[in-house]
Amino acid sequence: MKGDLTKGPVMRSMLLFALPMIAGNLLQQCYNVADTLIVGQFLGPDALAAVGSSFTLMTFLTSILLGLCMGSGAVFSIRFGQKDPEGLKNGMAASFLLIGALTVLLNVISFLSMDWILLFLQVPAEVQGQMREYLSVIFCGIAASFLYNYFASLLRAVGNSVVPLAFLAVSAVLNIILDLWFVLGLHRGVAGAAEATVLSQYVSALGIAVYTWARFPQFRLHISHFRRSRTAVKEIAEFSLLTCVQQSIMNLGILMVQGLVNSFGPSVMAAFAAAVKIDAFAYMPVQDFGNAFSTFIAQNYGAGQSDRIRRGLKGAVLTALLFCAAVSAAVWIFARPLMLLFVSPEETAIISEGVRYLRIEGTFYCGIGCLFLLYGLYRALGKPGMSVVLTVISLGSRVALAYALSSLPALGVAGIWWSVPIGWALADAAGLACYIKMSHKRRTFLQKEGK
Repeated sequence: MKGDLTKGPVMRSMLLFALPMIAGNLLQQCYNVADTLIVGQFLGPDALAAVGSSFTLMTFLTSILLGLCMGSGAVFSIRFGQKDPEGLKNGMAASFLLIGALTVLLNVISFLSMDWILLFLQVPAEVQGQMREYLSVIFCGIAASFLYNYFASLLRAVGNSVVPLAFLAVSAVLNIILDLWFVLGLHRGVAGAAEATVLSQYVSALGIAVYTWARFPQFRLHISHFRRSRTAVKEIAEFSLLTCVQQSIMNLGILMVQGLVNSFGPSVMAAFAAAVKIDAFAYMPVQDFGNAFSTFIAQNYGAGQSDRIRRGLKGAVLTALLFCAAVSAAVWIFARPLMLLFVSPEETAIISEGVRYLRIEGTFYCGIGCLFLLYGLYRALGKPGMSVVLTVISLGSRVALAYALSSLPALGVAGIWWSVPIGWALADAAGLACYIKMSHKRRTFLQKEGK
């Protein structure tokens, strides 16, 4: 199988592996962006606010599954680097059982907690009906999210990032077609937008599952692997649960900020709903580059290739900073035209607030770029707990500052926007300090050993 990242030119290998992941995740964002764009243009500001708030909630819920799958993927990458096929299969079985059970639990809790969710998010009365209607359908796609991310993480862990992209491309196009048909043709409203998304998600999920089983017989599991998986559960749980905690804390913080945003009324809700989609597209490539970087580090860590790890780290930092600087400039310049993709020109208050959000947060994308690399580095080196610490620092300070700064009359809602880059900067400083300390300890140990 191709995809061995322990050989060949360092940056070329990393970038070729990362590009399909970047394209794939951008396509995945199209699910909700298509909903937001079509709903915002044809169903009005209240519907846009409902779908936008639902997006933040679903990002939180799917981040739990994504974190579990990403953590498992780190174990898969290490086993692949160690050339241990049976250990890889045992890990696959343990991961499937663990994450599958948690998916069922998450689905049940989501449906039972609908009223509490609307209360927690401080959803205005005029938006509640449409948001409930949207969520009632969109929750049905949680199982599809598990299946797709499980098999995508497996394939990416062994260096195949093209196949997940292919299935996402098909389902993204299907989602846009169904969105237009259900919303404009069948007049299904926000429920139609949700139905289009869920159907498209199952196409990609079932498609990649069947393809992996048929195309890669070396990944087919037997009953014996599930029996032996008990010994792998501890390792999978350690990586997966800690990465899950990191991802869910990150998005729980965003969800808490969403509740604060909602308290400023439907106009600010709609501005945030549109701007956050633009934001996600802007820094999604560097997030996926961080995940590719993590796979590169994990494979080379398993293979004991410390020199490639050092060269990969230097190249990744430079690449991420250059990309983020370019995107920051583009978002600053085109903030207003980007908002007009989602909002009608006459909605001047919504556009103005969205532009302000984008120009404050977009200026500091280098901060989130470095943070994604730190997450990937610590996860790949077997220290997922450090990723959790950085997330707590970033999101904890963000939530606290959002509530504190927004209460100042001079800032108001802009205080929420300023809290984001401040949180990134604090987490970056902590992550860099920890890495310097780790490197110093390692050099001291090698000097004592005479190496």
